[in-house]
Amino acid sequence: MSQYQTPLFSGLLEHAKKNPVQFHIPGHKKGVGMDPDFRDFIGDNALSIDLINIGPLDDLHQPKGIIKQAQDLAAEAFGADRTFFSVQGTSGAIIAMIMAVCGPEDKIIVPRNVHKSIMSAIVFSGAIPVFIHPEIDEDLGISHGITTDSVEKALKQHPDAKAILVINPTYFGISADLKRIVEIAHSHNVPVLVDEAHGVHIHFHDELPLSAMQAGADMAATSVHKLGGSMTQSSILNVKEGLVSAKHVQAILSMLTTTSTSYLLLASLDVARKQLATKGKELIDKTINLAQSIRKRINEIDHLHCVGEEILGSKATFDYDPTKLIISVKELGLTGYEVEKWLRERHNIEVEMSDLYNILCIITIGDTESEGFILVNALKELAEEREHRKEKIEPIQVLLPEIPILALTPRDAFYSETEVIPFEQSEGRIIAEFIMVYPPGIPIFIPGEIITKENLHYVKENLEAGLPVQGPEDDEIKTIRVIKEYKAIK
Repeated sequence: MSQYQTPLFSGLLEHAKKNPVQFHIPGHKKGVGMDPDFRDFIGDNALSIDLINIGPLDDLHQPKGIIKQAQDLAAEAFGADRTFFSVQGTSGAIIAMIMAVCGPEDKIIVPRNVHKSIMSAIVFSGAIPVFIHPEIDEDLGISHGITTDSVEKALKQHPDAKAILVINPTYFGISADLKRIVEIAHSHNVPVLVDEAHGVHIHFHDELPLSAMQAGADMAATSVHKLGGSMTQSSILNVKEGLVSAKHVQAILSMLTTTSTSYLLLASLDVARKQLATKGKELIDKTINLAQSIRKRINEIDHLHCVGEEILGSKATFDYDPTKLIISVKELGLTGYEVEKWLRERHNIEVEMSDLYNILCIITIGDTESEGFILVNALKELAEEREHRKEKIEPIQVLLPEIPILALTPRDAFYSETEVIPFEQSEGRIIAEFIMVYPPGIPIFIPGEIITKENLHYVKENLEAGLPVQGPEDDEIKTIRVIKEYKAIK
């Protein structure tokens, strides 16, 4: 088949044209049974292909027809042996990827700055995480990747590890030397799993970091919806056979996937693959040029710095994706969240994320010079407004969280007998829940870690700045769930 074909999307259109009488779910029956306001907004075309796994439309759980053809084309496009579509987002693909190689008490080597879905997979599987400290950027206050040295050291200390997981690229667009990491891991007969949530486009342009499949990784969970043009919640799981079994991966993925799979999401993966495979280079060329132009203009504004190639050179910053605009705002004397809020209220601009020191803006194939112009002008206005204030601008001091000591496996902690205590009195206790700022969803605490005074302070700093701290059962984070302690009876 040709990469210009879309077997799944085309098959859905052919089915809709027949206009069959439907005695199957979904119950809205091509939109007729749906609220009229929503139906008018969404449109009859979309609702006509919001279907279910009836015979002519194949079944994601055991694909043999148009879904299999679409997945096979995706595997060819991404250089994989097998590609599986995910309607559970990349989080679902990541959980399946880890559970396909790890069971109870199995070790998996992971960076500590992983997304919460990876830790969820570790809890579900019962695996034991062996953490590698990522390289910390003390100027930006963010974590980068892991180094080849730390991977070599971890594998020597834990030769029984079942897998190593790498983030490539990070949420901020930074890549480690993935090809060398894969070579090291494979020399120990250990498979490499890649969280490629923010890297679907890198496979289709030679000026971007190597993709997981190009680097020889064994599995990669890749968000097509984030940067590749498909609908939100649609992702893929790429597999290279050898150290992992694609049939086993399919079985695990099926266990975790709804039986009511969305054909709108699946079709959007099919057409996104076609666009990336046939026009990706040309579209990403324009995206990179636009991003670099915006970066240059932002760096001409006083008290702002948009990170570029100067970040490269350390062992953990091997390459970077220029379409990610990391904009350091600390020299304005403002937090990233304050800048995010100002941009929203004053210019109707929404950024990807903010933290204590930065905002992150993502430039994709869906952006034009018009959006770039609006962003740059807004940031100029903000900088000028700050410059004209009477008080002196004091740069914000960078505060970084520590990596706590893991006292129990995340699974043991999560399922242990627990108690709820005041947040302020929790220092030294073992936490039984997650605490993270989302986005990006990297945990400050995971179940099983010993709570430190410094990280409690870091949580409070994020809360006071207005950032979205999530995870605990108590939304206000006045209390925290910890492992129950039993004191001796007097």
